[in-house]
Amino acid sequence: MDSTKKFQTGNVITISFAHFVHDVYSSFLAPLLPLIIEKFSISLSFASFLTIIQRLPSLFNPVVGYAADKLPIRYLLIVAPAITVICMSLIGVAPHIIVLIVLLLTSGIGVSLFHVPSPVMIKKVSGDRIGKGMSFYMLGGEIARSVGPLYVLAAVSLWGLEGTYKLIPFGLIASALLFFKFRKIPISDAFKNKQKETGALEAVKENLTFFIIIGGIFFFTSLVKGSLTTFLPTFMTDKGETLWFGGIALSVVQFSGAAGTLFSGSISDRIGRKFTLLIMGFSTPILMMLFIFISDTILAFPILILIGFIMFATTPVLLAEVNSIKTEHPALINGIFMTISFLVSALSLLVIGSLGDLLGLQTSYIITACVSILAIPFIFKLPSS
Repeated sequence: MDSTKKFQTGNVITISFAHFVHDVYSSFLAPLLPLIIEKFSISLSFASFLTIIQRLPSLFNPVVGYAADKLPIRYLLIVAPAITVICMSLIGVAPHIIVLIVLLLTSGIGVSLFHVPSPVMIKKVSGDRIGKGMSFYMLGGEIARSVGPLYVLAAVSLWGLEGTYKLIPFGLIASALLFFKFRKIPISDAFKNKQKETGALEAVKENLTFFIIIGGIFFFTSLVKGSLTTFLPTFMTDKGETLWFGGIALSVVQFSGAAGTLFSGSISDRIGRKFTLLIMGFSTPILMMLFIFISDTILAFPILILIGFIMFATTPVLLAEVNSIKTEHPALINGIFMTISFLVSALSLLVIGSLGDLLGLQTSYIITACVSILAIPFIFKLPSS
């Protein structure tokens, strides 16, 4: 079989494991938000702002992508997790809100350095099964965001909020192990020798309409996704549940999301990405409304499982769509995609936080569930694949 079309299982799993290590630590903020809100006496709007701060370096993703198209990139996947591990482990000991903001901003730099080149590497080692490769890659991230809340809440239970720094050694050991594996993956130079000195701007212009469509899909799906991944523990504690209960609910969503990411890419390779996204677009608002009205019953968890499975499945499908674009600047295109993801997610979080302050989180959840159906017209605009 042509090596360029072969699915390199070992390399795909290695990159996906790096994604897991990185995202375990980057997922600490949401489960700790109730404690941080209490510690610093901040509003829900400001809590949304903290999440935006963490993602702010994503604005420079196109620059990171342009550089990654011309420089060795595998070492970014070694250094970036270490940056995120250190900063996110220190947020519990931050003595002042300014220190917390600096830590979140620095961790966001690690997030950008990791997430821009890694999907391009996945594309390279996935052959003609890009959807399957992106599912493996996203599986690592979603499992991490399932484990992360329980991991950090266990640390808080043992050592208190100020003891989260004790998690640093575990993350650094994992980063060191990644070095010995990544140095054997000879794909970091694959993006350097085919680039033209000009043409980056032309590549962006050629795909402008496509990115507008992707932005629309992302914004309206992010309303539901952001409301759950950022405020679900806060929503549950507002309803009288414990912090642990809220953390478990978040982990349930993330675990089911991991299953969704595992299967959605491969499914989209078979039935088409547009059709796969349409199924998700119609299902998510209905399931979200069901959850809102039965969130105080045992039936909430089966609904959360279904929401997580469908809601998180959109990202690997969109990643596969983006990385199917024929271009000589793949990391640049992926960086633009990541920037769009940041901008629309940040906007949706501001909307959710502001609505939560004005009307309460439950009313905010109802509004976002209703509005999320507007993603469907944008999905119809995608080319069939």
